[in-house]
Amino acid sequence: MTTTGSTLVIGATGTTGSRTAAQLTAAGHRVKAASRQATPVTGAESVPFDWYDPATHAAALDGVDRVYLIPPLGDSDVAAIMLPFLHQARTVGVHRAVLLSSSAIPEGGPAVGMVHQALPDMFEQWAVLRPSWFMQNFTGAHAHAVSIREDGIIWTAAGSGRVGFVDAEDIAAVAVRALTDDHAPNTDLVLTGPETLSYDDIAVIITEVTGRPVTHRRLSYEQMRDRLTALMPVEFAAMLAGMDRAIAEGSEDRTTDTVQRLTGRPPGGFRTLLERETRCSS
Repeated sequence: MTTTGSTLVIGATGTTGSRTAAQLTAAGHRVKAASRQATPVTGAESVPFDWYDPATHAAALDGVDRVYLIPPLGDSDVAAIMLPFLHQARTVGVHRAVLLSSSAIPEGGPAVGMVHQALPDMFEQWAVLRPSWFMQNFTGAHAHAVSIREDGIIWTAAGSGRVGFVDAEDIAAVAVRALTDDHAPNTDLVLTGPETLSYDDIAVIITEVTGRPVTHRRLSYEQMRDRLTALMPVEFAAMLAGMDRAIAEGSEDRTTDTVQRLTGRPPGGFRTLLERETRCSS
């Protein structure tokens, strides 16, 4: 794809943003890496950006023709925050937008689903990435990873429901294709890993790979909601607990060929990722 401007990567120090910025710069694309502290990102121009501070938006958009959008975390009404920025982006010449959403949230659904619904009318080229749950939730700073490290427990209301957990590296690879290919897909893309796993399966794999006993503790929807409320606003906690309940009912028991189709290689599996990260940390 021939480009005249830079790609703005919002959340460039986060789980998918950091990987997307790194893969774009490695491929020779110009990147503006946006984060609240303007944290330096190798090969990119780092700029301050805060969804809740419109004074940071104009400078971040200067010279940009594409944008990777990561919604503000923990906000149940992200459309109210994001849509004014997207109107501004379109006005200054951004023509392609790639939005990170979730496999659990359809177009027009709650929170980021409303931004998904608005995107096609705002940009001539667009894509919505709807990944399943991140594999890195069990290895990074997510609440699951913290409870695994501190207590050897994964707490969910997902029961025996299965999820097509996906590697953030694969999400980033699809994001890069959606941002740079000559023909943007102009569609939503559900991303999964190569297989579905229950949280019981995840606990077994972590135990086998790391040698540390990990168990899955099953909570009710109400127990999970109340547990999450200690960490985030109650509306967002209720939404996440509801997603667990939907998993228990089979909503995420699926795999797709999106990663293979867009990147030309199969998605990575959870055991492979965990073995890689265990080796790197040892």
